[in-house]
Amino acid sequence: MSTRDQVAEIYEQVRLRNAGEPEFHQAAAEVFESLQVVLDHHPHYADSGLIERLCEPERQIIFRVPWVDDSGNVHVNRGFRVQYNSVLGPYKGGLRFHPSVNLGIVKFLGFEQIFKNALTGLPIGGGKGGSDFDPKGRSEAEIMRFCQSFMTELHRHIGEYTDVPAGDIGVGGREIGYLFGQYKRLTNSYESGVLTGKGLTWGGSQVRREATGYGVAYFVAEMLKAANSSLGGKTVVVSGSGNVAIYAIEKVHQLGGIAIASSDSSGYLVDEKGIDLELLKEIKEVRRGRISEYTDTVPHARFVPNGSIWDVPCDVALPCATQNELDEAAAKTLVANGVQAVAEGANMPTTPQGVQVFRDAAVAFAPGKAANAGGVATSALEMQQNASRDSWGFEYTDERLAGIMRGIHERTVATAAEYGMPGDYVHGANIAGFVKVADAMISLGVI
Repeated sequence: MSTRDQVAEIYEQVRLRNAGEPEFHQAAAEVFESLQVVLDHHPHYADSGLIERLCEPERQIIFRVPWVDDSGNVHVNRGFRVQYNSVLGPYKGGLRFHPSVNLGIVKFLGFEQIFKNALTGLPIGGGKGGSDFDPKGRSEAEIMRFCQSFMTELHRHIGEYTDVPAGDIGVGGREIGYLFGQYKRLTNSYESGVLTGKGLTWGGSQVRREATGYGVAYFVAEMLKAANSSLGGKTVVVSGSGNVAIYAIEKVHQLGGIAIASSDSSGYLVDEKGIDLELLKEIKEVRRGRISEYTDTVPHARFVPNGSIWDVPCDVALPCATQNELDEAAAKTLVANGVQAVAEGANMPTTPQGVQVFRDAAVAFAPGKAANAGGVATSALEMQQNASRDSWGFEYTDERLAGIMRGIHERTVATAAEYGMPGDYVHGANIAGFVKVADAMISLGVI
């Protein structure tokens, strides 16, 4: 059997075994696309059911989360934790609180996390979790009660040497605080390393809030440098206006770029003079308002309630909102408008058809497992500080983050070249992550 047929057969088994999980299928298909060339060079990676084992989570936990709202009504949500692969270290990955959360989405995120974490070079495995709970519109007391109920079950499955969750969409410092408080209460131990994204006054790391956004900016700067260019003077469009997007904009500005557009679920904002970051932070982080409020203070900016942010011409595009937000049509528009580089700040925000458009047009495209690894990398740095009872300064931690992102870029580029696909960040990231995990799985035996 040819390696192409071998890979196709294994993928079909995975697809059928995980029916009704399109996001997981999409994530697996992207990795499988890179496996043929790996098996052509190293056929032993298909032995001992290694690929099949890699695609099957070590553990999938689904649990009931009952909680009481401020009016005394009882609600029941569903909690998830997929502990995917621990061959490199304890499971590591965020918790997402959003109505769209289901098992397929958590598995897609956890599967991506395996390779993302491997690319950082740090000793962390892959996992993910969350709930279909929606924190929007809920009071502080309701969010606290939900988090306490969620952790009452989750606490028995996690630990600093077992599984270390962090935040994701809908889970920020407030939620991590409530979760950690309940964990501490239930276990009667101050196990700082069990959660990352903690507050700076109780074990958190400098730069953790900024890390994913900073990391994607560092990565795209390395991409441009490899093309004998730089971020200096480049116009940048950043989708989203949450944590990742805001701090991607901040670091883009620090590196000399000009972020001109941002968005939320109500539409997108364009400020050709460069987004006023402090105003954006005030609207989104303090007021928790809509991005349309920006134009109340900056009249020369424009807010577009309908349409696509990817219609805005730019040199660099950073999709930082959610999965599958940048489709084939949007990719074609970006290419027609002269985009030079695209780096994913969110998890799988570009559809497979969109990715193909960029590759066909020879636009440098970096997948999320490489470009947005800064968040989990800094979480691992937070774990190091907790383990050593230490605390590092902002500049030192930021330097460590920049170094890690440079390392991911170098590994991705070198691997793509080694396997005969120079400049292909998708294959480079997939293969580099896969080989690291696969070699460790072989060393540990069939488990």
